[in-house]
Amino acid sequence: MNLKRRDFIKKFSCACCAPLFLPSCTEVAITNRKQLSIISDENINQQALQAYEKVKKQENLIESGPNYRAVKEVGLRVTESVEEYFLKMGQSDTIKNYNWEFILIDSKDTLNAWCMPGGKIAFYTGILDVTANNDGLASVMGHEIAHAVARHSVERASQALAINLGTTILDIALEGALSNTSADDYLVSLGLSLPFNRLQESEADYLGLAFMTMANYDNHESYKVWLRMAEAQKGNTPPEFLSTHPSPKNRIEKLKNWIPEVDLRSVSYTHLTLPTIYSV
Repeated sequence: MNLKRRDFIKKFSCACCAPLFLPSCTEVAITNRKQLSIISDENINQQALQAYEKVKKQENLIESGPNYRAVKEVGLRVTESVEEYFLKMGQSDTIKNYNWEFILIDSKDTLNAWCMPGGKIAFYTGILDVTANNDGLASVMGHEIAHAVARHSVERASQALAINLGTTILDIALEGALSNTSADDYLVSLGLSLPFNRLQESEADYLGLAFMTMANYDNHESYKVWLRMAEAQKGNTPPEFLSTHPSPKNRIEKLKNWIPEVDLRSVSYTHLTLPTIYSV
């Protein structure tokens, strides 16, 4: 069979990619948003655990005192509410392999917190001035937990694999033209990766708001945290178009708008949907 090279690539890519991508479009367990998932949770969780253990060995951990107790107590309260929500919604399998763990890293210059797949959570002391109280802490805690349970790390890894595969096939089709384009990495990042990352951040904002509300924290602190964050950064943030995060102003407006609906849905454990999340 004598196919032209372009026809061969077209047929080859369709034959190979169809089984890879079509069955791998899953849904976020809570919001039903479609997401790409071609990396296994087991693989991601194992790598996350290894990375977490490495962080624990390398960083200066605070393992006692009021700040440590606050991080752990708020974390346990929020995660218990998350587990209860999934149980009531019949979605407990989503977090069945999660082993929640909380650490506090001594770094006053770092305004950050994160939650790895599998429920491995870290806060830096620098962000505690921004959270300011347990309600603010619960807001950030809920946001980071939302990234994990919505499988955003799996989604990002899957997107990277898909982009790499797609550009490789296209590069072959164009006889190496992409390999000779100096701006290709920048364009891929700006045009594909960043908008989706902002969507994931907005999704985590919404779900985090719901999680802190379920745990009976004052959800008005969700947007007050971002008011304090904006003050702490003193305007030293990139324009939203060039950032992986929504702008603080954008986040504050959305969180305020979401609170009435989240109050109603969280109390009754109604299925959470995303009303305006796509206008990132």
